[in-house]
Amino acid sequence: MPAAPDSCHLLRFCLFNPMPAITLPRLLRSAVVSVVQWFDSDYEVESIAQAELREDKVEWVRTIPFCVLHLGCLGVIWTGASWTAVGLAFFLYVIRMFAVTGFYHRYFSHRTFTTSRFMQFVFGLWGATCVQRGALWWAYTHRHHHQHSDDEKDKHSPRQHGFLWAHIGWITSSKNFPTDYRRVKDLAKYPELVFLNRFDVLVPILFAVALYVLGNWLNAAFPALHTSGWQLLVWGFFISTTVLFHCTAFINSLAHVFGKRRYETDDDSRNSLLLALLTLGEGWHNNHHQHMGSVRQGFYWWEIDITYYGLKLLSWCGLIWDLRPVPVIAYDPSTHRNANRAPQQAPVDHREVKPSRPYSPPVSRA
Repeated sequence: MPAAPDSCHLLRFCLFNPMPAITLPRLLRSAVVSVVQWFDSDYEVESIAQAELREDKVEWVRTIPFCVLHLGCLGVIWTGASWTAVGLAFFLYVIRMFAVTGFYHRYFSHRTFTTSRFMQFVFGLWGATCVQRGALWWAYTHRHHHQHSDDEKDKHSPRQHGFLWAHIGWITSSKNFPTDYRRVKDLAKYPELVFLNRFDVLVPILFAVALYVLGNWLNAAFPALHTSGWQLLVWGFFISTTVLFHCTAFINSLAHVFGKRRYETDDDSRNSLLLALLTLGEGWHNNHHQHMGSVRQGFYWWEIDITYYGLKLLSWCGLIWDLRPVPVIAYDPSTHRNANRAPQQAPVDHREVKPSRPYSPPVSRA
């Protein structure tokens, strides 16, 4: 009788052994599988080829997490507000927006700087608190966006599918649910990142519980703060996360219809100071689409890019290095609004590592 995997191999055992299949009538089974995938995003996942054959449409089972997130904000009716709760919500918005823009986007998606494996895991864990799924799915989806920006294959193009679809509709479709691990091979060789990506609901749940526990402790230890567990849960998790999601989504939707264009890119990307302030620098979207390999998206001193300032600080602390600068050609006036952009692939890190065996999610045979 084979021995059970020891603790050293537990993580690998969980990643490479799918959960048993569920046998139910077809429609019910589809709904149950969708629910199970909230907890294990690679459970009976379709192949990318199968998923691409699906119709782009809102699937109501997949809207439930978004409904819960937004309805949770209404809890403020019962919990009320305090300066402690509001201040924490704002603080968590800022540091988690930095995780989305600095780590999910500029590191995992574009590899615009280098870091250690440990800090890479910390960045992935930090990003997971944003409730925007795992770093590998995020990076795959974003690389796909740059490859097909505003063409018929773009998952969230306002030009192709309309503003609301680009903002939120696309993420509720099972067509856009699987992670194409072939597109993120540079990341999929790290089991710890695959774990965070596959069980992407785990960190948000622990994060929400931690806020509730923190609120109860503050209520007992510092009653003058006038807060509670439920109040911190509502403000620190539901309200802060909802605002965080919509401001991030504005880059998919609003940044392709609102603002100015410095470069004549093949897509509709635009620059906007307002969006840059809301997203810590991501609003310089036209700059980014022209030179996606740059760690800095505000190319001039007046283009505020708080994420870049934060990454620069991390580099001074020795936590990251090799920040990729804005290319000199970006400042050539002849490239402004008249550039024939050469297609750029999202830069990846090809350093030698000691990977586990390549990860492929269990594919449904249905």
